Amino acid sequence: TEKNVVGYPLLPVYMAKAGGFFFIVFGVTAFLGAVASINPIWLYGPYTPGQISAGSQPDWYMGWLDGLVRMSPPLETHAFGYTISWNILIPGLIVPGILFTGMALYPFIESWMTGDKREHHLLDRPRNAPNRTALGVMSLTFMLIALINGGNDIIATTFHLTINQIMWFSRISIFILPPLAFVITKRLCLSLQRADRDLVLHGRETGRLVMMPHGEFVEVHEPISPEKAWLLTQHEQTPALALEENDLRGVRRPGVLKNKLRARLSKAHAVSVPKVTAEDLKEIEHH
Repeated sequence: TEKNVVGYPLLPVYMAKAGGFFFIVFGVTAFLGAVASINPIWLYGPYTPGQISAGSQPDWYMGWLDGLVRMSPPLETHAFGYTISWNILIPGLIVPGILFTGMALYPFIESWMTGDKREHHLLDRPRNAPNRTALGVMSLTFMLIALINGGNDIIATTFHLTINQIMWFSRISIFILPPLAFVITKRLCLSLQRADRDLVLHGRETGRLVMMPHGEFVEVHEPISPEKAWLLTQHEQTPALALEENDLRGVRRPGVLKNKLRARLSKAHAVSVPKVTAEDLKEIEHH
């Protein structure tokens, strides 16, 4: 259950351990910085771009940032004696800031949309949280396109393409494919929910065909196990919030625009296939 938490709490046990590990690593790093030479770049000679090895690529965790920088058009602003390179600032700082800030704030945004302020410890199946799953796939699609563009030179020489072809494909697809991935993923999650509902109601397919007295062929279904049925129906389905513009006294509530936005987001988040109830099972037994 949500209350069956195993292990030590984050505060103060694990925070104390993390603090101790931090000071150990800091001390070792400071000691090495005082007595050892770490990456002595002054011994490598002057920086000459023409002498770097061919095919050098950034690490995987920086490849998507490099891809964003590569696909950015050369935009600069000169004002008051300063030069602002938007082709570095936007893809290298602003876009990652928006992405990681959104990831950090999403749990609070979803809690605000649904009105669910409870503490949760159990994981949801991806199909039972279609919007959350679709947002994750959309983010991964965005980063994958940027990662591919980060190696556009190697891809161009390997597959006999031009860098311009890969560049323009990345520039266009990074605006088209992530929203498309969101829609497709959400529809797939809803389809899987319908498949689970049919499995609980009608059972699993056996592959055996039976001919009825009037000549019709019907496939025989077998009921699934109670454990499987519980797995497919144990998730919660939070209904959409009903935020009225006026309170019980007929007085207009403050923040009408915010409440309308919250109601629309809550309605979009609550879209799902109704799970099987006891009444549905009783109704299917009579047929």
